[in-house]
Amino acid sequence: MTSTPEKPSQSRLRLLPLNFCQSTSPHTDNYLLIDLGWGQSGRVHAVVIHARIIEEKIWIEIDGTEDGVTSKLLEVGIPKERIVLGFMRPKRRALTEFAIA
Repeated sequence: MTSTPEKPSQSRLRLLPLNFCQSTSPHTDNYLLIDLGWGQSGRVHAVVIHARIIEEKIWIEIDGTEDGVTSKLLEVGIPKERIVLGFMRPKRRALTEFAIA
């Protein structure tokens, strides 16, 4: 796991850039991108991306990115049938072009 040091806010009018902490575990196939630091209203600690690999499929559990991690996976050649939108209910997944489970 890697992280960058925390920085307290120096002004209530400006937001400092937030730091990202990446945590990966090849033993459990869990991959996290965490946004952390200090914002205008206080401490920020949020999971931006949580992906898992289960039975050779990439499960997107949380995707808080603007462009979407799923589109990036498609751009690098991961087929839709190997991507599961885990943040959606199983019945709704059936309505997408992606894997159900």
